[in-house]
Amino acid sequence: MSTTRQHPPGDLGREPEGAGDGADAASSGPVDRRWRTLPLREVSGIVPTARDFARQALHDWGWLPASSADRRAAAEDVLLVVSELVTNACLHAEGPEELRIACTSKVLRVEVVDGGAGQPAPRTPHRAGRPGGHGMFIVQRLCLDWGVQRVPGEPGKTVWAELAAPA
Repeated sequence: MSTTRQHPPGDLGREPEGAGDGADAASSGPVDRRWRTLPLREVSGIVPTARDFARQALHDWGWLPASSADRRAAAEDVLLVVSELVTNACLHAEGPEELRIACTSKVLRVEVVDGGAGQPAPRTPHRAGRPGGHGMFIVQRLCLDWGVQRVPGEPGKTVWAELAAPA
């Protein structure tokens, strides 16, 4: 899995202009993408709030209610990845600033923006029986790809992960 690539094969890239209001925003490019953005500064109950926001986006985009076990599993994977990325920002990066979710017909991208300087990585060696330290391992296992995007000269980073859309 990549931790440095700016734009992975799904190439959902950065949020289009005007999408920060929480509404869907269609791309003017060849990929039909929809974005949702949730500011997380000064939010109490950040992880449940982020999950509820993601759940609503999945509902609006037709992932939920799930019509099959595979679709239900795909939606649950998205919610778990959202929880793990937001929790990591809380524990290791002074809290998340923003959650972004983008969807195309093939890929769903989760982005968590934080002000931290650290580099997330799966803990190695991974020991399933040890408490804690499983977040990025879970993200790595569930996602097509994931990575970290930084803007040179600016603090913080965006940790992103992409999951396959259900068939």
